[in-house]
Amino acid sequence: MHSVSNPFQACNDIFFRPNGVFKAVGEKNNWSWFPFLIVMMITLAAQYLYVNFVDIEWFANINIAAQDAMSPAEEDQMRAFFTRNTLMLSQLVGAFFALTIVNAIFAVYLNLTTRSDDSHVFGFTDWYGFTWWVSMPYVVTGLIAAALIMFAGDHQISPAILAPLSLSYLLGVEMTSPWFAFAQAIRVELFWTIYLTMVGITQWTSFSTKKAAIIASAPYVVIYGIWGVFALI
Repeated sequence: MHSVSNPFQACNDIFFRPNGVFKAVGEKNNWSWFPFLIVMMITLAAQYLYVNFVDIEWFANINIAAQDAMSPAEEDQMRAFFTRNTLMLSQLVGAFFALTIVNAIFAVYLNLTTRSDDSHVFGFTDWYGFTWWVSMPYVVTGLIAAALIMFAGDHQISPAILAPLSLSYLLGVEMTSPWFAFAQAIRVELFWTIYLTMVGITQWTSFSTKKAAIIASAPYVVIYGIWGVFALI
């Protein structure tokens, strides 16, 4: 196994040789601030570029069309919300807290599911840092999204562009489709994250690869399975 000597190397090697990264992260303190800052900055930058570029009037209309039947007054109220400044604030604040809270919940899950390990030495804060390392694939798609937005010729672009490796973007699923959100959530980086989680668990515990894979994939299988069933109803 190759050695990782610093967090900058770790941020690069997490994409190619994650075993050594997780081994080093488990032994070092404060390295997880680096992926946290990178993931957060790239995510927020992509959100900023999108809101600053998209045709706001078109965006408001397409969101209204995606809702259930609304009265004219409700449509006007919703349309009034979609100013560029309001949308910018809601997108940036929403993205920040969504990432922070979701990773915290995932860290709680990992902390609980690995407690049966005889060599259990990692607590919640360790696993919370871990979640930012397994979130690094979202940096790749964030950069792709930013590039697509900057080179887009039409300002009427779907928010699916923020997830360029998702089914919604690749298959051109419209926002008005009941499957849009689900298709937006099914993306390449999701499976990449599951893989990194499995690798990290095998490095931080004595669990077998099979058990690590089950722990890494279980929450996604349950959540997306239930989501898919409800989408069919």
